[in-house]
Amino acid sequence: MFAVLKTGGKQYKVASGDVLRVEKLDAAAGDQIQFNEILMVGNTVGAPLVEDAGVQAEVVDQIKGPKTINFVKRRRKHSSARKKGHRQQLTVVRIGDILEAGAGKSGVKAAVSGAGKVVSEAIAAGNGAPTSKKAEAAAKRASTPKAAKPAAKKADSAPAKAAPKKVAKADAPQAEAEVANAGTKPANLLKEARGGQPDDLKRISGVGPALEKKLHANGIFHFDQVAAWTADEIAYMDDQLSFKGRIERDEWLKQAAEFAKEA
Repeated sequence: MFAVLKTGGKQYKVASGDVLRVEKLDAAAGDQIQFNEILMVGNTVGAPLVEDAGVQAEVVDQIKGPKTINFVKRRRKHSSARKKGHRQQLTVVRIGDILEAGAGKSGVKAAVSGAGKVVSEAIAAGNGAPTSKKAEAAAKRASTPKAAKPAAKKADSAPAKAAPKKVAKADAPQAEAEVANAGTKPANLLKEARGGQPDDLKRISGVGPALEKKLHANGIFHFDQVAAWTADEIAYMDDQLSFKGRIERDEWLKQAAEFAKEA
């Protein structure tokens, strides 16, 4: 399955496992990010975006593109010219899972442009000095630490401290309910694939290379294991895979049962 995503003012057609260079993103190497501006997923075309779709990726590295040199000024009949060099800031990402739905609840950090961050870091390092008096004054105000505010009265600060405790008590039953609803660990988990040959779990809709590795890590190697899950075991695996509702939404059990018959 492929998707068309938009980032940095450009559009890219991607599939799981692709490595591409995009405009600089605010993320470090090794971070997991999610592109939420999806124009197309498989046969679904957005208007202009596909609602609740996303493409997850891993940040491989932050690099610079090749150097380009441009003439910015040339005076006729004076044999004088000025030129300027530039190297574009780029981010290398490896595409992981492509989500047709449920991107809003995935919990993965959204991909955010890092262009503004580069400029602010350059100014902080002294490489981008202000060019006007107003900009210079603004930079001076930003670099000057603010004076400490006088301590507030105890009577005024007491309600602010007490409020979080009440919220924590109110949230405690909900947290206990979530732990109680974690489900039951499947009874058919394996330490390794039978005969050393695991089934191709990527045949199940919505399972990519990254999700297949998570299934293997949890002891799932064959279609018949998936087909035998109960409701409590589905709830447990949902929690382990961090994709709430995907198993039932994509009908994993039905698909796995059909593939198990073929095997």
